[in-house]
Amino acid sequence: MDNVDTKRLPRLTAILIQLQTKRLLTATELANRFSVSVRTIYRDIRALEQAGVPIMTEEGKGYSLMEHYRIPPIMFTESQANALILAEQLVLNNKDASFVKDYSEAIDKIKAVLGQNAKDHANLLAERTRFNQNTNRERSSNNLSDLQFALTNFYLTRIDYTNEANNTTTRLVEPFALLSTQENWLLVAWCRLRKEFRYFRLDRIKKMELLSEKFTPHKMTLQEYFDKFY
Repeated sequence: MDNVDTKRLPRLTAILIQLQTKRLLTATELANRFSVSVRTIYRDIRALEQAGVPIMTEEGKGYSLMEHYRIPPIMFTESQANALILAEQLVLNNKDASFVKDYSEAIDKIKAVLGQNAKDHANLLAERTRFNQNTNRERSSNNLSDLQFALTNFYLTRIDYTNEANNTTTRLVEPFALLSTQENWLLVAWCRLRKEFRYFRLDRIKKMELLSEKFTPHKMTLQEYFDKFY
C-alpha cells in the first residue's frame, strides 16, 4: 500500500471498519456510502487484499472479512468521543440497570484507546453534561441486556410477568423486538401461551430465564410487523 494515494487511506480504513461491523457488504453499498464509483471500490478492495487483509468475495453477494479477523482499535477523533460521551449521559437516564452497566463499561473501554488530550476533554465533557430526566437514577428493570442476547441468538425465554391487574403468569416467549418508551422498555415477543405477538413491559417482568432451546427466527422486519399488526 506504499503507492496508494494518501487521500484514499481514510476511505480504506473506513471500508475496513464497515467490513468488520457487518457480515456482508456489496460494492454498490460501499460506493454509495463513500460517494465514489463501484469501480473505485473494486480498486480499494484490491488494495486492501494486497496489503494482506483477508477479504472474502461471495460471487453475486458481496464482500466479507474472514471469520475471526480483527483490526486493531481505531483511534477516535475528539468530536466522535464527545458524541459518545453525550450518548452516555442519555443512557444514564435509562430505566434498565443492565443496559446502563453494559454501556458504561463499553465507554470505559473506548476511553482507554483515546489519546491523552482527547481523554482529558472527554472526561471534562462528562463532568459538565447533565440531563434532568430521571434525576433520582431509579432503575425499574434489569433484563434488557439478557433480552438483547436472547433476541439476537434466538433463545426461548421464560418470564414471570405481572399484568396491570397484578396477576402473575409464567410465559414462554420468543423475543422479537425491543422498543424504548419515555417510561420504560417494551419487549415485543411471540407468546406461546397466547399464541400471538404481545407487548411486555420490562418493569413487569419479575423473573426471567434464558433457556437452552432456540426458536425459529421470525422472517419479517420490525417495520413489516408494524405494517401487519397496526
